[in-house]
This record gives sequence, C-alpha cells and structure tokens, in this order.
Amino acid sequence: MNNELYAFTLTVVAGLATGIGSLIAFFPGSDNRKFMSVSLGFSAGVMIYVSMIEIFVEAKEALSNLFGEKTGTLVTNLAFFGGMLIIGLIDKLVPNDVNPHNVEYPASHIPGDSNTFEKQKLMRSGYFIALAIAIHNFPEGLATFISALHAPSIAIPIVAAIAIHNIPVGIAISVPIFHATGSRKKAFLYSFASGLTEPAGALIGYLLLLPFMSDAVFGVLFAAVAGIMVFISFDELLPSARTYGEHHLSIYGLVAGMVVMAFSLWLFV
Repeated sequence: MNNELYAFTLTVVAGLATGIGSLIAFFPGSDNRKFMSVSLGFSAGVMIYVSMIEIFVEAKEALSNLFGEKTGTLVTNLAFFGGMLIIGLIDKLVPNDVNPHNVEYPASHIPGDSNTFEKQKLMRSGYFIALAIAIHNFPEGLATFISALHAPSIAIPIVAAIAIHNIPVGIAISVPIFHATGSRKKAFLYSFASGLTEPAGALIGYLLLLPFMSDAVFGVLFAAVAGIMVFISFDELLPSARTYGEHHLSIYGLVAGMVVMAFSLWLFV
C-alpha cells in the first residue's frame, strides 16, 4: 500500500468514528461520563505530546535544513501559530451554539414526550451541529492525512486520538435528530455524513496543494498540523473532558495519553 492510500485510509477511519458515536447514542445508559472524561483527556494528551515533541520538532528540522537555523525556526513558529489561526477563524465563523468546540454534548437520554416545538428545536440543533462539524472536519482531516503521510510511525496513535474525540461528536449529532424524528436511520446517516467530510477535506486539500508540494511546503504544513492539533486539544478536548467528569479525571487521562505516546515513539527509536 502506497503512503497516500495508507494516509487516506487512516483519515477515513478517524472520520467515521462519528458513526460509532451515533450508534452508541441509541443505547440507554451509554453515556458513561467518567469513561468519556478520561478518554477525551487521553486523546488530548496524545495529540499535545506528539504535536510538541515529534511533529513540531520534525517540521523545524526540515525547515532549518532548507533555510538555516534562524529562518527555519521562524518559519516553523509562524506555520505553527498559523495552523492555530486557521482553526480559530473557522470556530469564529460557526455560531457558538452549534460549534463542535462549544456545544455541550448531550446525554443519551432525552425525554420522549417532547412537544412539536421542542422536537423542531431538537431537529434544527442536530442539523446545525452536523453542518458545523462538517465544516470543522475539513482542516482536521487534512491535518490527519498530512501527519500519516509524512510520519507513518506516529499515524496510528494520532488517528486513534482523533477517532476517540469524534465519538462524542457523533453522539452530539445523533441524539437530537433521533429524539426529534424517532428515526435511527436518519440520525445515523447525518452523523455518518458529517464524518465523511474529514477524508473529503484531506483529499481536497491534498489535491489543491499537490502542484505546489515540496520539502518547504511539507515542512510548513507539518508545523501547521501541530498548531491545529494543539488548538483542538486545548479548545475542545480538555473542556469537553471536564464537562463529562471530575477535573482530575481529565488530567489523569491527559497524562496517560502522553505516557502512551512517549512509549510508542520510544519503540520506533
């Protein structure tokens, strides 16, 4: 399997984890809040550690080899914070009440006797959350793809971390649509479709950048990927982890994610 196909396959796996979240939402008592808190903290730990220790360092090394130590370091930092700026601007363009970084993930149980107006509100909420997540997934998909393409040895842990964080996103889409329509099929399809935008973002972004691809472009993209992942971790994963359980649970998950990532990188030394 060539590198591009391998990277794209992993991006598809990460994106379609929203469908797993959708299926989980259909089971009563599936919202184990402590488990979700630790899992989301774990994802954040993996993404922060690999971004700062591995991806940023590799980008800096590549760009320093091209432009010299001083200029290469400057370009790496500009690209790193540029990645944060891109994902931050996307957040600004999406309304707060449906932004996947701000929305409060619902529990799996919503009373079944909602009146028509409440059901309409639930339906509208579900549709807008699906749209917001679809927009948000484009740069996230490209980040996953570039990471897997440039550093296959760290691809699996990154994809696992993003897949874990996509599970509650799938729940957030599925729950309101399911309880508004009573249709598991419709709820699953909307959740599933929003996840497909992650590999779509990877493919479109890569094809647009392919004519300009060079060592310099790869270095800049890799640094931007690190910025995007760090931003997602601090702006989405850790706040979401804290809403699911005690503050210390999310931190324990964070540290565990860093330890696992450090050990997995050590295995490839």
